[in-house]
Amino acid sequence: MNLFDRISEDIKKAMLAREKVRLEALRGVKKEFLEAKTAKGANGELSDETATKIMVKMVKQRKESAKIYEENNRSELAENELAEAAVIEEYLPKQLSAEELEAELKAIIAETGATSAKEMGKVMGVATKRLAGRAEGKLISAKVKELLS
Repeated sequence: MNLFDRISEDIKKAMLAREKVRLEALRGVKKEFLEAKTAKGANGELSDETATKIMVKMVKQRKESAKIYEENNRSELAENELAEAAVIEEYLPKQLSAEELEAELKAIIAETGATSAKEMGKVMGVATKRLAGRAEGKLISAKVKELLS
């Protein structure tokens, strides 16, 4: 079952279980998926890879919103955003630990033959594709910088 179908099934389950936060989060995900499927240039299909990218973006947006709400003393809104982010994260691949990320990046650096910080772009290109959804872009970038310097 692909992610789109899985989300659709889980929306039904959330409705029956009356899980408000889960239902809202999944409806938001499905909306984004439908927009991506019907976007200009799309062929009406949604690959799991594209779906994962969309969900990573949504989690990031929710966390940024929660941070802004916290700064403005609106903790109830921040809690809702974080709860929705947690629901969406359930559908993402398991995040890499710091050690796993470092090991993957060392392998990519060896594979690309990069030796200095000037070649960071080459490494980042491969790393972001290979680690998509499994590690945040900021973490990848910081670790690559550290390993190349």
